[in-house]
Amino acid sequence: MKKILLIGSANMDLSMNLFKVPEAGETLLDDGGIAYTPGGKGANSAVAFAKLGGECVFCTKLGRDVHGQKLFNYYKETGINTSFIKVDPEAPTGLAVVMKEADGNNRIVVYPGANRTLNNDNIIEAFKSNPDALYIGFEIPFNMALAAAKVASAKGVPIFVDAAPASKDYPLETLPPVEIFSPNETETFEYTGIMPKGTDSCLQAAYTLYNKVKAKYIVLKLGARGSFFYDGKHFDLIPSFRPDDVVDTTAAGDTFTAAMTLEYLRSGDIRSAMTYGSAAAAIAVSRKGAGASVPTAEEVLDFLNKRARKQ
Repeated sequence: MKKILLIGSANMDLSMNLFKVPEAGETLLDDGGIAYTPGGKGANSAVAFAKLGGECVFCTKLGRDVHGQKLFNYYKETGINTSFIKVDPEAPTGLAVVMKEADGNNRIVVYPGANRTLNNDNIIEAFKSNPDALYIGFEIPFNMALAAAKVASAKGVPIFVDAAPASKDYPLETLPPVEIFSPNETETFEYTGIMPKGTDSCLQAAYTLYNKVKAKYIVLKLGARGSFFYDGKHFDLIPSFRPDDVVDTTAAGDTFTAAMTLEYLRSGDIRSAMTYGSAAAAIAVSRKGAGASVPTAEEVLDFLNKRARKQ
């Protein structure tokens, strides 16, 4: 079993079910309901690794509050290694407001809180876990993600980057060589100024990123259209699986990237890894919630077997 050190964000999600998001100056009454559920891009991926059969060591910061305690307990129950989760005595636990519309699409606003207080000492200590891989995202400060990548590189640990959220100001060229660098469509546009709509624009965007980031593979997440990879010589579009019903797209990208990473570590095959990630994401969007929507390894295998029999 591969041990993955995930250095990333942890949030409590305030999920709001809306018929539609109000326009500027508009007030709406809605009875879709609200709920507090575990979230955060880093935490969602940690849950995915644990549910899909990986050994995940999670390094993050929580606040000393009710949300932080609930999240910590949830991570332990899920099977995540919580040895390197720290508590900030002053900053609140990160909060994400997730506005979900009737069609399953969402808009998210994140208040980072304790995620912003992760520091170098926390990162160095976490590497005492002797991981087989490092997985990072950018909901923690970019300089901390960069510091973690540099430690991993010095130790010869392969690096996987879920490149979200994006900023054109991030100095991506300062990252050490990484195995996979994976943004979604809007993040790709933020980094490159190119919206990956068709094969030509996907290739152009991936080529631009390949010349910014020292990555073995650039993997663009294209939502319902699938995912696109480029390795400097070859490219391919891996189609998505059509879910039976789209209920909630929250954490679909986190689930895809984590599942892809885990399968890539197992097989070394980028195409089969992307297919596996697509299957996991298709299951996730058919369920409500973030971490709660992530499937188990058995569910993904069953999904793939059923789809194979239909072909």
